[in-house]
Amino acid sequence: MGKISNEAKRHYFEKVKEYKQVLDTILKREKYLLSLVEKDPATAAYKKLSLADENLNLASYYILLNEISMSLLSIKNENYLNEARKICYKCIIYLEDVVTNFIDVPYSDYKEKAEEIAGVEDEKRYDLIKKLGFTINAVEDGFGANSKWKWSFVELEARFATVAKNMLNMKTLISGLDPRVPGYEARLNHLALVKESLLKAGDRYREKYELSTLRLDDFKLALSYLGAARRLFALLGEAENAETTKKKIEVWAQKMEADDKKVGAKRSAAVHREE
Repeated sequence: MGKISNEAKRHYFEKVKEYKQVLDTILKREKYLLSLVEKDPATAAYKKLSLADENLNLASYYILLNEISMSLLSIKNENYLNEARKICYKCIIYLEDVVTNFIDVPYSDYKEKAEEIAGVEDEKRYDLIKKLGFTINAVEDGFGANSKWKWSFVELEARFATVAKNMLNMKTLISGLDPRVPGYEARLNHLALVKESLLKAGDRYREKYELSTLRLDDFKLALSYLGAARRLFALLGEAENAETTKKKIEVWAQKMEADDKKVGAKRSAAVHREE
């Protein structure tokens, strides 16, 4: 890498100073919204949606600051990217507080929580989820394929898939799949995103298990995400997709059981050797 000119450094620090003022403004708004949550718990769910949105704005500036560093200094600033990564987690936690982190469960299990935001239009739900997904992808792309956070993003993407699913207005979903119902396009796009994200989460947790951890907990989560996708396909009457996913679950479950037995056998053999 060539020497960075004083002019490039000056320009960079001017930009950073400018955007850090914007970051401070957003952080003040977050603090204010949190105070409103404490004062009026009855509207906390709506406020937490706003908090998630505000934090995504915050993350976008950290991503931008890294891009400025790359453009002006030719240096990747992982500190900014890491701040954006942590903010993505914070956004997901806000959404989990609203619609739960339940994966493969019937709607009745989280209905009470989800209906606290019944008044939120489908377009707004999809816009928020789309914004969160875009931000996560931008942070992951910023770090690059071989970053130390590679496997951490499996969890982040999976938790995104969960809240994306639970943000669907299940009470009106089926009737809303009529093109004549307002919000149809956003609803359809949100649904497509959820299907893709659930299946991807399953595949990614299986990949993490095979290539990194060999922990059965990761394999079980892979099956949970496939189960959630199958449940959704069944609800929508997509029999072929539901059956294909069911078969995949059965094959994977057999593999997990076989692996578990191998681990058990090795553990037993080790105990006998010690004796």
